[in-house]
Amino acid sequence: MSLFSDIVLGARVELGAHRFTAAEIVAFATRYDPQLFHLDADVAKASLLGGLCASGWHTASIFMRLNAEALNRAVERERLAGRPVPDLGPSPGFRDMRWPRPVYAGDDIRYFQTVTAKRPSASRPGWGLIETDNLGLNQKGETVFAFIGTAFLGLA
Repeated sequence: MSLFSDIVLGARVELGAHRFTAAEIVAFATRYDPQLFHLDADVAKASLLGGLCASGWHTASIFMRLNAEALNRAVERERLAGRPVPDLGPSPGFRDMRWPRPVYAGDDIRYFQTVTAKRPSASRPGWGLIETDNLGLNQKGETVFAFIGTAFLGLA
């Protein structure tokens, strides 16, 4: 957890990993994205995707969970060490979210975040904006999920 002034551009952080199981894929899809190639292995096998695969929103939600957990761990480490913790703000949005390859049942996805830009906010005094490249890689090292995110971070 770095103060705004200490953030090093280009530093890549691994947020964590997740194995997508068939049961979990079907459960998520049943509740949030009930397309047949997320629900039925036989239908999925005959589809363009070639097998049961996770919803893109499922891969995104796992990213968010791992990102929040990594952030919470970092904040706790800084507090325990007696170091200052920056004010954390919301995200004003993201762009270019994509899913270039399916996430199949049994895939292990590792998620990463790299800060690529930072600047003081023009509209919010005392705050800065950081931009991040966010990535999910399968066990073969192939990109399965990516987006560019932006978040507010206190300058002090």
